[in-house]
Amino acid sequence: MTAKDAVLPHFSDLTNKQLDQLDAVAQTVWDWNQHINVISRKDSEVMVRHVLHSLGIAKVMRFKPQSHVLDVGTGGGFPGLPLAVLHPETTFVLCDSIGKKIKVVQDAAQAAGLTNVTAIHARAEDMEGKYDFVVSRAVTRMARFVAWLDGKVKKQGTHPLPNGILYLKGGDLSDELSEISEPWHTTPLNLWFKDSFFDEKKVVHVDLSSSRV
Repeated sequence: MTAKDAVLPHFSDLTNKQLDQLDAVAQTVWDWNQHINVISRKDSEVMVRHVLHSLGIAKVMRFKPQSHVLDVGTGGGFPGLPLAVLHPETTFVLCDSIGKKIKVVQDAAQAAGLTNVTAIHARAEDMEGKYDFVVSRAVTRMARFVAWLDGKVKKQGTHPLPNGILYLKGGDLSDELSEISEPWHTTPLNLWFKDSFFDEKKVVHVDLSSSRV
């Protein structure tokens, strides 16, 4: 399935160049996955379950030009690479503790011609700099994730949502989110995406603009 089939119906402002870039990301990750475990070997629906899923964050909020976004535990480049395609004037830093996955990210970014992406082999807690938002796909429980981001989120924001975390996760999150003191809100992705894959998928926004991090 191509980006024109799976993504364009939900993001009508995408250009042909961006559609080609999303196709390049999906194809590169799929090709690498035949050699190393980037995504599930049984998962052939890269465009829907990885690219479109990543872009669910953009249904909740678009990033402004010149803002900075950190993708923690990016794996094969999700959600960072699709978001970077959608936001060419936003700077994205993608990190992962597994070096071979960063190689995949670098290859996919190059194949897509993305100039706004930097991929770094590092743990989240070792990353330097401050970011407007941190994005991720269910790498750990939220309380642990928040702790990793100590000092990494800018206090002053210019977006509709307060600076903080935009996290893709599924299922019942009430117990997990009760473990954190920061304000949070969840948005179900099936508001926009009707494929059954999204039935329990959500975007979690955690406000870190006034917390200790």
